[in-house]
Amino acid sequence: MRILDDKIVYALNTSIPTESFKAKIDATAACHDLYSQIRTGHSERENVIKNCILATAESVKKLKAVKEEKPNDLEVLRNLKAEQKKLRLLQTELSVEEVIQEKTTKLFTEKCRSYYKP
Repeated sequence: MRILDDKIVYALNTSIPTESFKAKIDATAACHDLYSQIRTGHSERENVIKNCILATAESVKKLKAVKEEKPNDLEVLRNLKAEQKKLRLLQTELSVEEVIQEKTTKLFTEKCRSYYKP
């Protein structure tokens, strides 16, 4: 899902023409298209991660309720700890996603600022 973010420098270098090709390639359209792809990818990934967080939080909530009923059930405790760990990892992933978005946006702005401003 992060292919464009992983290869942003390559995508920018292939989208923005050099001096000799400026007349042949519309850099404004290329930057606009690339920006649209970046924004779409970011919003899709962010929505998926947030939906996973909500689903996992709901699962944790249910397991906590079961734990209240059966405080000595080791299987419930094990499942609850696993879900809590998954929830923390997903929240960390959301933070990582923010950092990646900032990096990608910064690179895009540096390379395309003279051709396209969102």
